[in-house]
Amino acid sequence: MKFEQKKDLPHGCRLLYGVTKRDDRGALTFVECNTLPFAIKRIFWITGVPEGKHRGGHAHSSCSEAVFVVSGAFTMHLSDGESEADVRLTAPESGVLVPRGVWCELRDFTADCICVVAASEPYNRQGYINTYEEYLKHCAAHKSEL
Repeated sequence: MKFEQKKDLPHGCRLLYGVTKRDDRGALTFVECNTLPFAIKRIFWITGVPEGKHRGGHAHSSCSEAVFVVSGAFTMHLSDGESEADVRLTAPESGVLVPRGVWCELRDFTADCICVVAASEPYNRQGYINTYEEYLKHCAAHKSEL
């Protein structure tokens, strides 16, 4: 498994591992439903991120996400308000569970990067915490829930 991780992950985050089967027809990578601690309500993918641009840069108040790299690579910056970690995802078997209440920013995308995200909730604009300052206030107010 190709994970480049600087230190332990913030509260509730964990590495996810897909399985890749290869034969003369190519490779097939999959994750079984029991790998995720939630039922998938939404799937989206990120492609074509210009050099130097970031995605994410928010936390969710109620939605958890499983983030996978399908092609290329990118770095996830994660924070729970007290601890932080950077994880470089570089293989199609690699993913990270980002539970609700964890700040996540995606950066350092390779030109060929395809990122797929499975979410526990449908899109809800009101469920986003969009600034790190607002996020730290949210953490302080909900510390007992983490």
